[in-house]
Amino acid sequence: MSDTEKFRTEVRAWLDKNCPEEMRDGDITAENQCWGGRLWEFQSEAQKIWFERALSKGYTVPIWPKEYGGAGLSAEEAKILDEERQAINARKPLNNFGISMLGPALLAYGTDEQKAQHLTGIARGEIRWCQGYSEPGAGSDLAALKTKCEDKGDHWLINGQKIWTSNADISDWIFCLVRTDFDAPKHQGITFILFDMATAGISVKPIVLISGHSPFCETFLDNVKVPKSYGDNNASVVGEINRGWDVAKNLLVHERGMLGTMSPLRGTTGPENLGKFAAEKIGLDATGRLDDPALRQNIVQAELDNWAYNLTVERMTDEANAGNGLGAKSSMLKYAASELTKRGTELRMEIEGTTAAIIGEDGIEYGSLANNWLYNRAYSILGGTTEVQFNIISKRVLGLPSQ
Repeated sequence: MSDTEKFRTEVRAWLDKNCPEEMRDGDITAENQCWGGRLWEFQSEAQKIWFERALSKGYTVPIWPKEYGGAGLSAEEAKILDEERQAINARKPLNNFGISMLGPALLAYGTDEQKAQHLTGIARGEIRWCQGYSEPGAGSDLAALKTKCEDKGDHWLINGQKIWTSNADISDWIFCLVRTDFDAPKHQGITFILFDMATAGISVKPIVLISGHSPFCETFLDNVKVPKSYGDNNASVVGEINRGWDVAKNLLVHERGMLGTMSPLRGTTGPENLGKFAAEKIGLDATGRLDDPALRQNIVQAELDNWAYNLTVERMTDEANAGNGLGAKSSMLKYAASELTKRGTELRMEIEGTTAAIIGEDGIEYGSLANNWLYNRAYSILGGTTEVQFNIISKRVLGLPSQ
């Protein structure tokens, strides 16, 4: 038996023994995830047990070094772990922006002290992070941001506004882009900084979308004093002052990679379930086929596109694990995932018919089909608009000129 086969056998046995049955119901909804953080309360004893067992094994962040709470798995081993987890339809034991976005950026740009504090806290689910990137005048053109950060000797003084800060109202810390030099070219006067959301001067206002619910918030920063250091050599700034754009770009690649690998049609909206759902709603003809040729064709096309997408994700993941990185190709995955996600809920709306759009007396129920359909419209915007992804693909993947 090869080392790979031996590892797969061990992982399969560990999952079988340690993952509670209640946690094997899929991982596609926001509300059934374990997010961690100071305010987090486990939804069930099974969720707590699953998290604690995974944590002790280093499986909340399996690919991170053991000294930061990970399991130190190779890319191939981490892929096997994920495959075996998905094979039993188990939820991830912990899921948040610290794992998928900040952590990889800290591993690349953080000091040993920053890694020791923040990565360990993320791995243990102690701190929930939000992202302070977009501003009212700096969305697609993120480098136009104007949140001002002044050097006041022993601390930084920050004033400005961030928007679309997902879950800022329930997050503990923020990784934030601020302007530290207004005279420099716009990409060169930006600094990447970390601070506690409990710091005086921070206020958060949730944004309600057409779906009746959203994780988005406005975040206001009024004379926020951020210490220059949280301990010996543990600076609040990651990377070099005025060179935060380098860190930001690294993080954005991981964000797009995360959004692009969310298996948009898997689970309750997956092709196999779309077909089953349609058969129950519409019925089958005498030959046992869905009794609506046009809808049948649309579902089959979605299934084919989903297979092609998943194979592309697998190929790109293998390339990234081989040392080539994901880079600008993450924009291809992000665009495709956004379109497939929207199409999945549109098909379910089509299958359900006019009753899918019913709005109750209290508005649209969170998690309902109508809620998901309306919210998923935002996938063309969040994490970088479709137009931004097209620009990145044309320039950095296809090598086309800017003009």
